[in-house]
Amino acid sequence: MFFRAALSFLRMSRTETSFLRTLSSLRWLAIGGQAATIFIAGGLLNVDLHASMLWAGVGTLILFNLYAGWHLRAGGEPSHATAVGHMLVDIVVLAWMIAWSGGIGNPFGLLFLVLIALAAMALPRHWAYATAAAGVTGYGAAAIFGQPLKAPGDAYQLLLLGIVSSFLITVVVILIFSTRLAADLRHRERELADLSERFARNEGIVALATHAASMAHELNTPLATMTLLADEIAEQADTDDLKADTQVLTELLALCRERVRNLAVPSEVELERVVEQWTLVRPTVELHRTGILPKGLRVEPSVAHLLQALLNNAADAGEQAGAPYVDLHLECKNGMVSGMVRDYGHGFNPDQPLLPATLFRSAKPGGLGVGLALSHATVERLRGEMTMTPASGGGVRIQFHLPVETTVTSTAR
Repeated sequence: MFFRAALSFLRMSRTETSFLRTLSSLRWLAIGGQAATIFIAGGLLNVDLHASMLWAGVGTLILFNLYAGWHLRAGGEPSHATAVGHMLVDIVVLAWMIAWSGGIGNPFGLLFLVLIALAAMALPRHWAYATAAAGVTGYGAAAIFGQPLKAPGDAYQLLLLGIVSSFLITVVVILIFSTRLAADLRHRERELADLSERFARNEGIVALATHAASMAHELNTPLATMTLLADEIAEQADTDDLKADTQVLTELLALCRERVRNLAVPSEVELERVVEQWTLVRPTVELHRTGILPKGLRVEPSVAHLLQALLNNAADAGEQAGAPYVDLHLECKNGMVSGMVRDYGHGFNPDQPLLPATLFRSAKPGGLGVGLALSHATVERLRGEMTMTPASGGGVRIQFHLPVETTVTSTAR
């Protein structure tokens, strides 16, 4: 339901905004052409025009186009009815201009067809029919109430000149509008494809979260049993190596139980502790750390998941390239957590888009395809930024900036 509504809104708002902007641009061309025609016909060709009436039409069109441009810049979301209303103004003004400059004998009356064609290409069928009916009505009114022109010389040559001018104007208008409409349609299709992929990914994340909550409940009991067994092994250990191994095992089990509890009851986590826990999980990777965080800084779990996913991806890339090193920079200023994770792997394809990522699709052998998708979803949800660029000397550098509500505690660990 949400997806269909989003697609419908995107189709309407993007198309109508682009259509009205194109109409506004074409209207300025029409205003310039009308003014030039009045000057040429009345001055150079000595045609007896009702100049005051014609200039009134030009002035009306200028005022309306200024209003239309202001309304578009104000950021309002136009509708199909708004677009038809704009075209009705164009039809009425064109009928006025044709009526006061020859009526049915004016070859520029063919411009009504241009307006109908624009409506047929950009508007739904019933709105296009309404615009066509208005165009036919406007042309009929101009023909019935039109004022004949008194042109000196050969009137047939003047008619031919008007037909040629009308043809050239039609070619320019249709060419400009068609190219802009095609470009807008291509841009809209890309946005729809991006929205569709994001929706599919987020649906998968919701299902994954439901499954994770169920698994957290099921894993709590076996983890508690494993912890008791690890404590018993530690008490019976008789060598230093065995004691060290059981100590590491106990810490890893404590970490697992903490993660499981956090899945069941999400709570803020200390960011420094997240880094420390990651180094415990990945002891074979050398972490180079820079930056200073406020002591006791706590953030929501999704930020911690984002950091862990980026560190794990960097560690995997480095290990595959035989360079198990990761650079990490973290800082928090003015309610923004900023970070940089750099790996020493083989790099990435610069033509591959960073966002959105697809769930359950991974380029790593044995990868689940979850970490990167969750990272992208976290950045989008928090309205942050994440960029991925090649690092000098090889590898990838990922930078992120997240506006977060942070908490600083002084509780000692």
